[in-house]
Amino acid sequence: MLLRRLAHVIPRPYQIRTYSKGTTVGFIGVGNMGGHMASNLIKAGHSVIIHDKDTSAVDKLVAMGAKKADNPAAIAMETTTIVTMLPSSPHVLDVYKGAKGIMSTMQNNTLLIDSSTIDPAVSREIAAIVTDKNSDYLDAPVSGGVAKARDAQLTFIVGGSEDGFSRAKPLLDDMGANVIHCGGSGCGQAVKICNNMMLAVAMIGTAETINLGIKLGLDPKLLTDVLNVSTGRTFCSELYNPCPGIGPLATNGYQGGFGTKLMAKDLGLAQDAATALKQPTPLGSLAHQIYRIMSQQEYADLDFSSVFKFIQSSDNQ
Repeated sequence: MLLRRLAHVIPRPYQIRTYSKGTTVGFIGVGNMGGHMASNLIKAGHSVIIHDKDTSAVDKLVAMGAKKADNPAAIAMETTTIVTMLPSSPHVLDVYKGAKGIMSTMQNNTLLIDSSTIDPAVSREIAAIVTDKNSDYLDAPVSGGVAKARDAQLTFIVGGSEDGFSRAKPLLDDMGANVIHCGGSGCGQAVKICNNMMLAVAMIGTAETINLGIKLGLDPKLLTDVLNVSTGRTFCSELYNPCPGIGPLATNGYQGGFGTKLMAKDLGLAQDAATALKQPTPLGSLAHQIYRIMSQQEYADLDFSSVFKFIQSSDNQ
């Protein structure tokens, strides 16, 4: 009776959860992002079964209490809740549809959450197959980077059915601070590639601006302080500054964070969509070319904010 009364007075974001913290969750892809996401599920009280080709990443989570599986099919045999976090569309297709993929052993009423950033068409393809098997598939790419993944502060950008979203949200809440339903299958991926195109353009603009300021004789810290209280302020100038001595990742040699190769891949997805829809994205196209060039040089595995270093090196040639 008391809980029934409280339900009427507690605001919606603070409603008492009714799902069990003891849910068994499969997690495939435990790299820089996925490893933190899986560890947060363990900390939240879930039993987690993991698979990744990187044995060192697997071993870290096993030490925290996770169980390892030899392949995705083995995970699908043991649980009806599976999260995937993979580098690209081909990886996702292999994990879901391959010979030892999830779908080869998937049980009825399975909840599949893919947090990879991939082609929206691939998400829709998998969703259609999963629906025919009486299960739910959500495309749920994330925004926030490695630090937010570590601190369970990610934003999940979700596409899929309302029922699937309602079913998945309590689990996503254990890994993130914002869980947003964006529409049907593929909509999460569509929002994510639009977001990352804007982020890339803003990062290049920030890097160019600060580099020009330095060449004009300005102190980059002073310039940044002025930008951040003026109309030029962006996420990249204020919270993800690409200049060493100002931004923490830049100061750390651009180690960690969101890799240049991954940004080039996401920009490629945006350009593919723009081409298919015959929409002009000249700045997005130029950003794609810049990150593709960087991916062929020493910046490939550095954070994408290393575009500042790339611009400086180009200026000195």
